[in-house]
Amino acid sequence: MSPKALNKNSSADSTPLIEIRDLKKYFQVNEGAIVQKTVAQVKAIDGVSFDIRKGETLGLVGESGCGKTTTGRCILRLEQPTAGQIIYDGVDMANANPKELSLLRQRIQVIFQDPFSSLNPRMKIGEIIAEPMAVHGIEPDPAKRDKRVGELLTVCGLSPKMADRYPHEMSGGQRQRVGIARALSLNPEFIVCDEAVSALDVSIQAQVINLLEDLREEFNLTYLFIAHDLSVVRHICNRVAVMYLGNMVELADCDELFDNPLHPYTEALLSAVPIPDPTIEKTREHRIIEGEIPSPMNPPSGCVFHTRCPKAVESCKKDKPKFREIRPNHWVACSEI
Repeated sequence: MSPKALNKNSSADSTPLIEIRDLKKYFQVNEGAIVQKTVAQVKAIDGVSFDIRKGETLGLVGESGCGKTTTGRCILRLEQPTAGQIIYDGVDMANANPKELSLLRQRIQVIFQDPFSSLNPRMKIGEIIAEPMAVHGIEPDPAKRDKRVGELLTVCGLSPKMADRYPHEMSGGQRQRVGIARALSLNPEFIVCDEAVSALDVSIQAQVINLLEDLREEFNLTYLFIAHDLSVVRHICNRVAVMYLGNMVELADCDELFDNPLHPYTEALLSAVPIPDPTIEKTREHRIIEGEIPSPMNPPSGCVFHTRCPKAVESCKKDKPKFREIRPNHWVACSEI
């Protein structure tokens, strides 16, 4: 899909903050103790293109191993992309130099999945939140940094007194709020939420999701919300992108995707979401995906989903479907639609 065609996915008054163009990330598989030889490649991301608009929350969903976290890590440049472009405010992050990356990383932050392992157990909460400000020279005065830490803790629903605690002295929900406060410390524009609530209890998930929504409105933030819980995605996201085996298979507005899924894989994912009504749950149709996920080291030819797709025909084995706009702002990679 060309960049020009993809821009039709954005409405006239919605400017893309980040433009992803044909992004690829292959991991080398090596053999040999002394002289290593590359014997295979793991195609974690294989030519993904999409935009993230200013002020929106874009959900990125799919089964474990589909490449959604690797996509987020490439955008953050925690992983070096194999090919493609990641254009942020006119700068291609995939090929940016260290100075350009340092400036961009003040505007781009991340909230990690595990709220315990992502915090240094030897540092107090106040030091953890203040560290990014010190590293980037945002606030050189220690007293002002401490004041800022107290403000961030308050904004995230914690007492400023918790700045003197260590991570192990806090609950999982409180630790994740600390992670959010740390992400906000540099006044970012864009935050990657990598399974930000999946490690929390359901009741705490709701609190953190509401906090993220409030912060988005208050600070005009943009989120890439990586998740596998589709009920959470429907609550917080404006648009949803579905990945399978390193490829984008569907992208649409949230309500449109949940009400009118077009790709067979998306239909199966939504079918697996339980409905909290036993009568409806008992009578509704379930679309079960048969077979195992192919290896990303040796993905199928043609459409990557054809080995498990109930609608697959002979041409699906040979021709890779184009990611095209089937309905207004509804993009699907399936030749049988």
